[in-house]
Parts: sequence; C-alpha cells; structure tokens
Amino acid sequence: MTPEEPAAPRRRAPAWLRSPRAALLAPVLLAAMDSALVAKDSAPWQLALSALSVVVLLWRRRHPLPVALLTLPGAFFNEIWLAPLTAVYAVAAAWPRPRVPVACATAFALVEFFHWPFDPDLFELSRDNALYAIQSVMLGAGPAALGMLARTRRELAERVTELTAGRQRESRLLAEKVLTAERARLAREMHDVVSHQVSLISIQAGAVQVSSTDPAAREGARTIRELSVRTLDELRQMVGVLRAAGVPGTPLAPQPTLADLPRLIEGSGLAVSSRLDPGRRSWPEAVERAAYRTVQEGLTNISKHAPGAPVTVKVAARGGRLHVEVRNGPPPALPPDPEPVGAPLPGGGHGLIGLRERAALLGGTFTAAPAPDGGFVLHAVLPAH
Repeated sequence: MTPEEPAAPRRRAPAWLRSPRAALLAPVLLAAMDSALVAKDSAPWQLALSALSVVVLLWRRRHPLPVALLTLPGAFFNEIWLAPLTAVYAVAAAWPRPRVPVACATAFALVEFFHWPFDPDLFELSRDNALYAIQSVMLGAGPAALGMLARTRRELAERVTELTAGRQRESRLLAEKVLTAERARLAREMHDVVSHQVSLISIQAGAVQVSSTDPAAREGARTIRELSVRTLDELRQMVGVLRAAGVPGTPLAPQPTLADLPRLIEGSGLAVSSRLDPGRRSWPEAVERAAYRTVQEGLTNISKHAPGAPVTVKVAARGGRLHVEVRNGPPPALPPDPEPVGAPLPGGGHGLIGLRERAALLGGTFTAAPAPDGGFVLHAVLPAH
C-alpha cells in the first residue's frame, strides 16, 4: 500500500455475532453437539448427565462455581470436554482470586484423567499414561488461564477508563481555576476603571450641587450624585460576585429582590406609574433577581432614549408565573439642540440580550418591541419552578 492510498477499513463481525445473546448461546450449542456425539450410544442416565452439563451452562455467568461442579459428572461418566471447559473459563473470568479457578481446573483435570470406566493399566508408569496426564492438566489449565487473562484485561480496561476520567476531571478543575483567576483579574480591572469614572461623576455632581443657585440644577446634581453612589455600590457587589465565583464558603453581598423595586423606581428620576402585586407566594431568588433586572434595564433605557415619557411598571403573579412589564409612551417632542452637550450615551443592546438569556435559563420568555402608540414595551414571563 502506497502512502497515498487510504487504509482499508477494518472488517468487523456481523452485529448478531457480537450480541450478548450470541456470546451466551454459542458455547452452549457447541457443548450440546459435543455431548450428542460422545454420548449417543450411552445409557439413559449418562445422557441425562450430559444434558445437565449442557443446560446448566445457561447460568454460568450468574453462578459460575455451581455450574462448574454440575458439569463434572458428565465429564467423569461420558468424557465430554466442551461443557466443563466452558464452565472452568467462566469461573476464572468471574473470580477475583486464582484459588477457586485453580481448584476447578484441578478437579476437571483429575476427572478427565480418572474418568469412568477405570483403565486397569492407569497406574502403571508408562509413556502413554504420562502423556495422558499432561493432556488432562493442559485441558484444565487452558480455560483457567484464558479466563484469568480475560478478567485481567477487563480490570485493566476499567482502570484505564478511571484514569481517563480522572485526567478529564483534573483538566476541568484546572480550566475552572484559570477561569476563576481570569474572572478575578477582570473584576479588578472593571472596578478600577469604572469606579474611577463614576467617582469623578459623583464629585462633579456634588460640586454642582454646592455651587449652583438654580434649584432645578441642584436637584439634578443631587440625583446624579445618588445614582453614582448607587452604581458604585452595585459595582462593588458585582465585583464581589465575580471574585467569589468558584470559591465555596465566600460570603456574597445580598442581591436585589422584588422588595427593592419601589426604591429603584423612586430613584429613577422618571414619572413612573407602578402596580406591584407579586402575590403572597415565595418566589425563587433567581426569579426575583431577574424581575428586578428587567425593571432596572427598562428604566435605564427609558432614561437614555425617551426621557420625559410616561412610564408604567407592572409586576403581577398569574398562575404560577411572574409577569413583569415596563412600558413607556412616546417621548415628548423637544426643540432641536444645535449644540449637543457631551457624547451620546452608549447602548449596544447587550442589556436586552442578557435579559432574554436570563429568562430563557429560568424557563420563561422575554420580549422587547415597540408599542403601537410610539413607545416601547419590555415584557418578561418568569415561572416559579
């Protein structure tokens, strides 16, 4: 075969030959043929012993030692081979220690040598008797050795499987350790960068609040400062979650729940009409956190893209599901500003994608679509289980 030629596919036996039923029945059929040929001219009781030696082979996997003992009478009186050979192999393949297989092989060798009827010249020191003794020993030792070899091979295969699983587990643990370290590094960098910028915003807002004489400007600066402080708190909580991921026993900061929604709505700075009725049941922590993040993302998007629009927040329990809806009307028409102040707020839609993925992980649904009146609607359905 040249290097350019592909290797020929390996030929495998048909599926029916590789089935467990075929492996169980094939030795029984061969032993039945052996018994029929050897004991065809024997007495009825000898035929019965041969038939017993063949039939009990069907239970050689569950009870190998009794089956091996029951095949010895047929070998002693009829000199059959395949049934006791198969039984000795089954004992050696199933027994964890060699003592019992060696005893079974020795018993079969003795039965084979001293079979009935006894030869009057059996105990003479002759070449024929020596060869016959060697043949009997080999008949007993052969299946025992093959059975031990099969058992050892099976144990080695199981050991290799365990070692492979252990290496995969170690690789997975190492990958999780690297991921945890990378997560902690990203958390530190995010905290250093974002907290610095938000702290500057808070300081500037505090300076405007102190120096300005316009009540509206002072109120706006106060709101900006409160939002900055709250953002820093949430950022520290999230950094704590990222740093503690994968480290059992690490205390985490409490995550927001449905009880925190009124404070979130009140601090949004929007004209919000809310109806919060989560029912009397106890919702899972993940569901409450998803509902809170849905409302938070909706109010944030409204502040960015539709400031001044009327907002409605509804939270209601219906049939084992929590419905969360954030709806805003069309933004009020504002005169064009020839000189916009500052850069536009960034928004890549990742918040909505995260909410959709969060709802899908909980087995719920999330939709975000424009409303007929020109506004926008976020609607999440979160199951209790």
